[in-house]
This record gives sequence, structure tokens and C-alpha cells, in this order.
Amino acid sequence: MWFVFALLSAVFAALTSILAKIGIEGVNSNLATAIRTVVVVIMAWGMVFLTNTQNGITQINKRSWIFLILSGLATGASWLCYYRALQLGEASKVVPIDKLSVVITLVLAFLFLHEAFTIKSLIGCILIGAGTLIMVL
Repeated sequence: MWFVFALLSAVFAALTSILAKIGIEGVNSNLATAIRTVVVVIMAWGMVFLTNTQNGITQINKRSWIFLILSGLATGASWLCYYRALQLGEASKVVPIDKLSVVITLVLAFLFLHEAFTIKSLIGCILIGAGTLIMVL
């Protein structure tokens, strides 16, 4: 089931890029990010209440709170940079560079989460990096 959700995530991320590129025309990128964020917040809390999981908030430990907050800050910084890049550049060039996050994630997962970094991972990282270069040049 994780694969289906990951695939849907990719489809929605692609739609996000195209819809954002159209939507930010003539709009300050920071304002556009704030509007998008409000929509995401409403949607996320809507799902929490729809699935009746709001009571779980009291069971979150301090360590999880810290890392969820840090993750939120990283997401915010990513979105602000992404929208500014989309406003200034072509979506067909911004998006592939943004997807270098796959390579960066694999390296960070190896370093900090001690996940396996196999020859297959290395080849994939090289191919993603090379593909990104080819697309943006």
C-alpha cells in the first residue's frame, strides 16, 4: 500500500508544481506560500478530525515534538524557496533540481538513520544527478 501512496504523492506533487506556476503569476511568492500553507493546514486538520485521531496529540513525546517542529521548519523553508524559484524560473527546470532532494535524502538517511547505502542506491543517485543536469542545461 505504501507504493500506491508514494505514487499518488508524486502525481499530486506534479500537479502542485503546475498549479503553483500558474497561480503565482503576479503574486508575491511568500504570500503564495502562506496561502498554500493555510490550505494544507485546513486539509491536514480536517483529516485528523475525519479519522478521529485528534486525541493522539496528548500521547506525543517531547522528542517527537522537537523533530516534528524541526521538520515543519524545514518544510516551510523548502516551500518558500520552491515558490520563489518557480516564480523566477521555468517549472521544467526548477522541479528537477527540487527532486535532487531524493539524492540528498538518501545520503542523510545513510549518515543519520544508518540506512543501507547499496550499490543500487549509489547508481540511482548518480543517474538522478546526471538526469537533473541534462534536464536543466
